[in-house]
Amino acid sequence: MAEEKKHHSLFHHNEVDEEVDYEKKEKHHKHMEQLGKLGAIAAGAYALHEKHKAKKDPENAHAHKAKQEAAVALAAGASVFALHERHEKKDAKKQGQN
Repeated sequence: MAEEKKHHSLFHHNEVDEEVDYEKKEKHHKHMEQLGKLGAIAAGAYALHEKHKAKKDPENAHAHKAKQEAAVALAAGASVFALHERHEKKDAKKQGQN
């Protein structure tokens, strides 16, 4: 075999050095940041809803409190994701100006 067989890779981005469109990356991270914020708001609203349900339905209060705690954790995670995307957006903007 005179020719070397190239191995198929799932990660094609390492094969060719192409110009990176930083404006496109910045826009992508902006959208992801907005989705993170939206997720945090939705999870917070659901947590408040479950807190209200726990007060109104004392028989199933334990289940509602568990759902509330899960929603609070999800809201915290979504807000951290939004913060992460905000930093990624700033980095893309800074690299695009260089």
